Amino acid sequence: MESPARRAFLTGHRAAQTPWETFLGRLRRAAEGKVFDFSVASGGARLVPARMADVYRARSLCAEHGVVLALDGVPRAAPLDGGPVLWVEPGTAMSRFERMGEGDSRWFVQPGCLIGDLEEAGLPQFRNLPPHLTVAAWLADREGCDWDAGRTADSGLVHALVLLDDGTQANLGAFGAANQKPLDNIRVQQMIPRLFELASGEDAAGAGAGPCWGARYRLDALRPADGSGVNLAHLLLGHGGDLGWVEWVVLDERAPAPAQRPYEQRYFKRATTVGAATLDRAAKDLFDSARLFPDPGQRP
Repeated sequence: MESPARRAFLTGHRAAQTPWETFLGRLRRAAEGKVFDFSVASGGARLVPARMADVYRARSLCAEHGVVLALDGVPRAAPLDGGPVLWVEPGTAMSRFERMGEGDSRWFVQPGCLIGDLEEAGLPQFRNLPPHLTVAAWLADREGCDWDAGRTADSGLVHALVLLDDGTQANLGAFGAANQKPLDNIRVQQMIPRLFELASGEDAAGAGAGPCWGARYRLDALRPADGSGVNLAHLLLGHGGDLGWVEWVVLDERAPAPAQRPYEQRYFKRATTVGAATLDRAAKDLFDSARLFPDPGQRP
């Protein structure tokens, strides 16, 4: 039987492209990085961006074509078989890290930086963690970001710039009297009060009743323990890749080394609280109502 491709060649007529082929063709023309199609095997493709502009273009095309934009490299990634997926891998083109100034304890870090490199540079929060993980994958990993309820400041995460589902860039960092930088766009200005409402509700109270946070997304960052200041970037700790694409972070090397937990006390072995699903769904809706990103991106 003659194939459609051969028939098109002989007759001079091109076979009609499928929606997936159209998406991939547009992505290849728009992005400077590498695009790999493995849709025959698993129904998806991978983009290794050459620069952040590639991710912006990929987000726009994914939103237009109904393709999920997923962070590649997340430990225990959830199977995404409900539709087409573009896995985005922050590679060496996005791996820069540097101290923010002489004598400064803070580091500017891009998402493709390996946490083994940061541990070697002297950041103790990455001690005894898998050195091959990218910073983006570590930040998404719920086990790697498994601090006790209200103790998210122990992560050393100071600031994060995250790309949201609609293309908005959210600058997330210290919040309150100590922060002189206003929330920089309407989307974030509307999100934050609603997140504080969730964090002060009954479901959040139940999730934070014990020593361990009992929900998927770290709304306990908005109710810190021991008088620590609120930091909106901590909402991204262990977010599974579900809430947005992290463009860069600022990390403080003065953070403590992570505690070693017995296996049965690790995040993925814990029972969640009764209201956790409602709390998580509401937080997901605020960050990613369009469901551009996975839901969820990491298995419990």
